[in-house]
Amino acid sequence: MASHSSFLKRYLQKPILDDLKNKMVFLSGPRQIGKTTLALDSLGAKDRRNPAYLNWDNPHVRKALINGEIPGGLPLLVLDEIHKFPRWRNLVKGFFDTLGDTTSFLITGSARLDHYRKGGDSLQGRYHHYRLHPFSLTELTTDPNSNDLETLMRFGGFPEPLLAGNSRTWRRWQRERISRVVYEDLRDLENLRHVALVELLVEALPERVGSPLSIKSLSEDLQVAHETVSRWITILEKLYVCFRILPFGTPRIRAVKKEAKLYLWDWSQVPDKGARFENLVASHLLKYCHFLEDTEGFRMELRFIRDTDRREIDFVVLKERQPLFAVECKSDQKSPGREMEYFRKRTDIPEFYQVHMDERDYVTNKTRVMPFTAFCRLMNLP
Repeated sequence: MASHSSFLKRYLQKPILDDLKNKMVFLSGPRQIGKTTLALDSLGAKDRRNPAYLNWDNPHVRKALINGEIPGGLPLLVLDEIHKFPRWRNLVKGFFDTLGDTTSFLITGSARLDHYRKGGDSLQGRYHHYRLHPFSLTELTTDPNSNDLETLMRFGGFPEPLLAGNSRTWRRWQRERISRVVYEDLRDLENLRHVALVELLVEALPERVGSPLSIKSLSEDLQVAHETVSRWITILEKLYVCFRILPFGTPRIRAVKKEAKLYLWDWSQVPDKGARFENLVASHLLKYCHFLEDTEGFRMELRFIRDTDRREIDFVVLKERQPLFAVECKSDQKSPGREMEYFRKRTDIPEFYQVHMDERDYVTNKTRVMPFTAFCRLMNLP
């Protein structure tokens, strides 16, 4: 494990500080991913008692904000969890329009902040939005011979269990996080009657990682309507519990069109080692896509390839609708399957990689087979 000093600066720290010079910044992401820690670090604050840190959950702060009272003369203010106020957009707009020439605003919050920012345009042109992801190999690894990949596989990329590095903390954190997401965040976002059933759905998802997601199968297992399960999955995506990727393809490869594959933001929940490694790679690639979107403005997409004959490659990354590279995941050093050659001849994907958890690095039939740690360095993943 890398030293604790490597955890002080997250990968979004510099671009956020740069953008705060002329815009507000919205920072969203999963519960307990480190948004508040990053915000306090941006303030140069040691704890939440800093006067520039304003948390809506504090009743004194809440009363002051509702009355339009905000500290003056500070170069940066952090407004945390303010999205819980129904009219938060207009409130923030007023603060920015009044003090924006002298004060920068960093707005942090849960998935609801991300969800409701799309609900209106009263703040349009006044902010940039960032999505904070779990720790990745690139953020952790300072020593090429370290065991950071094994640590990430075991404990995931969320700061608390990762830094603790022991199974007891990981188990307790898992139980508490899922409970809070389902029974607190979910009720904040949606008025649901069957919250206990949503918890059962969350518990069922790790077994379905990496395979085409069958809403029909889930609806039968939970004994609820297909449309209901579909809506619940969408809500869980908004809460950063899971994400889905869609198929990529052209008529030349008879690609499937409606299937999607599901992955978890916390890959450590996935019981099968191969599926967990695939989820870890998916999370790293999604982080890469979101980073380029949020910092550079490119349109990025993470897809997979699968045809009607069930030939499949795990991932393909698109930039401005054009494929950059394809990635197949193997937990060991198996040679690439025939699918690589098949899709190379029938698509315009320029580069094919197969990544694994071992050490061997070689090229065969124009496919580079390499350790995932080396792939992260080669592609400069954040």
